[in-house]
This record gives sequence, C-alpha cells and structure tokens, in this order.
Amino acid sequence: MSRRTHPAPILAPARSAVALSLGVAIAGAAGLAAAAEPNFPITPEQRATAKRAAEAGVPLSEIKPDAPDIYTVKNRDTLWGISSLYLKSPWRWPELWGMNMDQVRNPHLIFPGQVLFLDKSDGRARLRMGAQVGGGVSGDGKLQPHVRAKDIAFYGIASIPFNLIEPFLNEAVIFETNQLATAPRIVATQEGRVILARGDTAYVRGELGAEREYRIFRQPRPLVDPTTKEILGYEATYVGASEYTVEGGTRTGPDGKAEIIPATFTVTNIRMEAGVGDRLAPVPAREYTNYAPHPPAAPISGQIVSIYGDALTAGQNQIVSINRGLNDGIERGHVLALYRNGKVVVDPTETGRRKTWIKLPDERHGVLFVFRVFERMSYALILSVSEPVSPGDLFAQP
Repeated sequence: MSRRTHPAPILAPARSAVALSLGVAIAGAAGLAAAAEPNFPITPEQRATAKRAAEAGVPLSEIKPDAPDIYTVKNRDTLWGISSLYLKSPWRWPELWGMNMDQVRNPHLIFPGQVLFLDKSDGRARLRMGAQVGGGVSGDGKLQPHVRAKDIAFYGIASIPFNLIEPFLNEAVIFETNQLATAPRIVATQEGRVILARGDTAYVRGELGAEREYRIFRQPRPLVDPTTKEILGYEATYVGASEYTVEGGTRTGPDGKAEIIPATFTVTNIRMEAGVGDRLAPVPAREYTNYAPHPPAAPISGQIVSIYGDALTAGQNQIVSINRGLNDGIERGHVLALYRNGKVVVDPTETGRRKTWIKLPDERHGVLFVFRVFERMSYALILSVSEPVSPGDLFAQP
C-alpha cells in the first residue's frame, strides 16, 4: 500500500502555437493520461519578465556564436540544455523567450516536437515557437516546411535532467536536529538474519504514526559549517524503504508480566545493507515541483559543506550540500556560481629571508543548481565544473 501522491496529468493548451516555459513542471511518472491544463502559479515577476522579453529580447552579445537558427525540441531535452545552446549564461533564459501573453495563459509548458526559431533583429534576439508539421507545396511546386498551431499531447520537458535528482528527493535528507536518535528502530530480524534484503521482515520498536511507508536510515552524521564550525544539521544515510504491515503492542505473558511485541515491517527497497539498529522515518509526500533555473534576487555567498555519499571530491552531476537555506533566501531552482578558494602562497619574487604570504584570487570553475532546500542548508546538483569540488569551496550568485 502506498500513500505517495502523484502529479496532475499534463496537457498542452488546445491550439496553442506558442506554449513556452517560464518554468517547467516535472512529470516523473510515466503513463499519465492527459486530462487538463496544469494550474501552476505565475508570479507577477514572471509575467513582468515575459512581457519585457516579448518587447525587448536580449542583446546579441549574450547569444552564442553557434546558436542554431531552428531547433526542434526532443523528448530528452531540458530547459537548461536548450538555454545552453543559445545563451552564454543559461540562467538568463527568461529574457530570451519572446512571449505572446494574449495567447499563452500558462507559460509553464514546452513540449517535444515544438520548433524554436531564433529571431535576430534590431540588435536583439528572441525565441519564437511553433510546431513544424512537415513539408507543404508552394505555388511553384516546391516542397516547403511550414508551421501551424495544433493540439500537442506530450509531457512538458523538465528544466534540468530530472533523473539526476529524482532519487535524492526523498533519500537525501537533512534533519534540523538529531531526531533520528529517538526514532523507531529495527530491534530484530526475520530468523535472526544479520543483513536484510528486499522482502525480508524487520521488527521495529518506537513511536509509529498512521503512515504505511517508512524510509530506513543509518545513524546520521553532523554537518558542520566550514567557517563557523557550527552544526547546521544532520545528514542521514539512506538505506532503503519499508512497509508497516502489523502493529505492535504489549500483552501479558504466562508469568503475568507484560511482554513487548514489536511492530512488523517488510523491506520493500534496499540501497545498502540494513540491519538491527537502523532508524525509520515516514516517507514524505513526493515532490513534483517547478525547478525553473533562475539566479538569486539578492547577493548571496557561502560554502560547500559536504559531498553526498562517501566521496572526498565531486564532479559534474554529483550532489553537494551548501551552508545556506530558506533562512538565507535560497529557493529551489537557484543557479549559483562555483568558485575554487584561492590558495595562500609565498611571494617567490621577494629576495632575502623575508617571506610574504599572498592569497590568490578565487577562481570561478562551475555552476550549481539548487533542487532541495531546508531551513539552514540546501542540496545542489553540480551542472558543470572544470575541477574537482571539495568541502569548503565557495559559491555566489552568477
């Protein structure tokens, strides 16, 4: 039995020649039937940005020299990937889209099969959108491509490669306090097994709610701010998932004493070895949300706290935690520039016994994409990087 929620089906607005995204709804579950246009909120700021883009576009200097004049959206495309084809700074994508605000009631959709046309005029660039439907025949008998409006029944594409972050939406968790220390725990296993596999039975003690699905975690580790050394939260290693099948309780034994009967759980998924002592926490509602790439509205800076997993350094498409969260104004979808902390070295040009230490400038070498936010920390995906990322590395607004 599962209580996870699923996203609403996605359907393109009928007869829309331009259904263009100011942010893309992620539809992770396959096989959803189209039913109704999704009702994602459009903020006044988004509408204002779209209106300015429709009127002005972006300077040609911001467009890549090899940007394609025509591009057909494919099934595995992402908003970030398409923006990277056209823009030197992909997070500035809202400025590129030329919007028809009268026709587009909900500018959160962009679909495979639609065609992007790069319009360069008056020193500005805009993207126009339609659906290319093959060749037509002109008056002189020559085949010509043309564009017309049509109903489109594809799912909207994701803002970023959703498969890279999907496993972490429920598995990667930062607890504000060490609350797992008092969470329900596995106290025994089926037939005394040391290691639990999928389908095995686990016996659990602790205060359980009405939820049926629970995540299994290993003992959490504290996450420490690289500068202040303050504990910002506790990251628990995800072990697997389980289903609450039989309630526990107490009963009177043959000797008249109370006997504790643990609850019965069935292991439904395993990522690593599970066993006695592992802790349980309810599975939260599944997150299907808007991950529109955008820079922070105000200046912000901070540091990488840790690399998710056991690695000492991270590269492209890996997950890191950062020491900024909701309390600092971080939002899902924020794009952050990644910097290598400049080294402190001795000035080799000085002569004599005197030594002067100098700090080299911080060097930008990558881009982060924030996809999950907690009170004091966040998780981010490394979208691009030229050197390995280590705890203590810096980030700032792009």
